[in-house]
Amino acid sequence: MASNSETLVTVFGGSGFLGRNVVRALCRRDYRVRAAVRRPELAGYLQPSGKVGQVHTVQANLRYPASVEAAVRDSDVVINLVGILAEGGAQSFDAVQAKGAETVAKAAAAVGARMVHVSAIGADAESPSLYAKAKAAGEAAVLAAVPSATIFRPSVIFGPEDQFTNRFAALARMSPVLPLIGGETRMQPVYVGDVATAIAEAVDGKAKAGATYELGGAEVLTMREIIEAILEITDRERMLIPLPFGLARFKAAFLQFAPGAFKLTPDQVTLLERDNVVSDAAKAAGLTLEGLGIAPDSLEAIAPQYLWRFRPQGQFQRKSA
Repeated sequence: MASNSETLVTVFGGSGFLGRNVVRALCRRDYRVRAAVRRPELAGYLQPSGKVGQVHTVQANLRYPASVEAAVRDSDVVINLVGILAEGGAQSFDAVQAKGAETVAKAAAAVGARMVHVSAIGADAESPSLYAKAKAAGEAAVLAAVPSATIFRPSVIFGPEDQFTNRFAALARMSPVLPLIGGETRMQPVYVGDVATAIAEAVDGKAKAGATYELGGAEVLTMREIIEAILEITDRERMLIPLPFGLARFKAAFLQFAPGAFKLTPDQVTLLERDNVVSDAAKAAGLTLEGLGIAPDSLEAIAPQYLWRFRPQGQFQRKSA
């Protein structure tokens, strides 16, 4: 019987926030990992994830089919993690999350590889959000090319180096007032390590072929509750000013050009108008983290381990009066 060390798994987007966690999870299970990234010369930090020679990086860009076909050569399993939160230049939602996903799936099908594709809760062909529409188109294209593909739809992902909790913690460090957009919108933040474990389980063959899983964390929280939790963890007292969606979208028309934590696009505002939680249908079908035997970690348990750096006094937290 073949061991995992004889199985080659190609991970598109292996150098990203989720990608590096997936690479580590696969290495712990002794898989050979090929990380397909746009800039392999900048992905050297992936090497210590496994044993000597276990991780190999190659150049690939989803907008260039030839590079994708070369990256999947001889692969047993192909994982697509590539996604963007905001468009820029040639990196449009359609090019990356729809056509790009199709390119990866067709390449995987051509070599007979199994496939795991990561989408997002909220993917919907009828959504007013261009991001959500592209995610839905990507899912459809993947299943058309590889009907046995397993699709994972995570809620908003948190963890070290995320663009979610770290972003609000950084804003709280810089401003005494924080705008609150979609304060009552419900989310189910999921820990990046749990998502990576779910993907590794799928590679192990423990997920249902052709199924779509929805991955949510231990609890459902409103946007207000999430920001309040971040403020408590970072020992920051800040005023939250509710911002109507119409006004938020107007401001985003200008903030989409802002740098770093201040960047906000109109499409991101549109996404905040809808809840981002695991559906009852997914729960009933067992297509969740729990269905894979994974007990999700909570934001309260994990976030203090990396958000402490945003506290005024560093790793030490003020004692309650």
